[in-house]
Amino acid sequence: MQTNEELIITLKKIVKPYVQDEQAFENVTENTDFIKDLKVNSANLVDIVLDVEEAFDIEIDNASMERMLTVGAAIDIITEKLAAK
Repeated sequence: MQTNEELIITLKKIVKPYVQDEQAFENVTENTDFIKDLKVNSANLVDIVLDVEEAFDIEIDNASMERMLTVGAAIDIITEKLAAK
């Protein structure tokens, strides 16, 4: 099982191509909001979810996708899905 720090590193690699606010990206925390803070548009949020599914070999259902608005929520969801495998 990966640590939260390892998950954040992987998540940052996935999110980076979609980020519009580089400064906010440099200071990512678990409270960072993908749309409000990083300026990721909602269409790209779907791409991020698909990339996360592929990177971690998990499936993220619509209910989880709707909750996945912050880095912390994404980590929680990834952790849940990995634990359920």
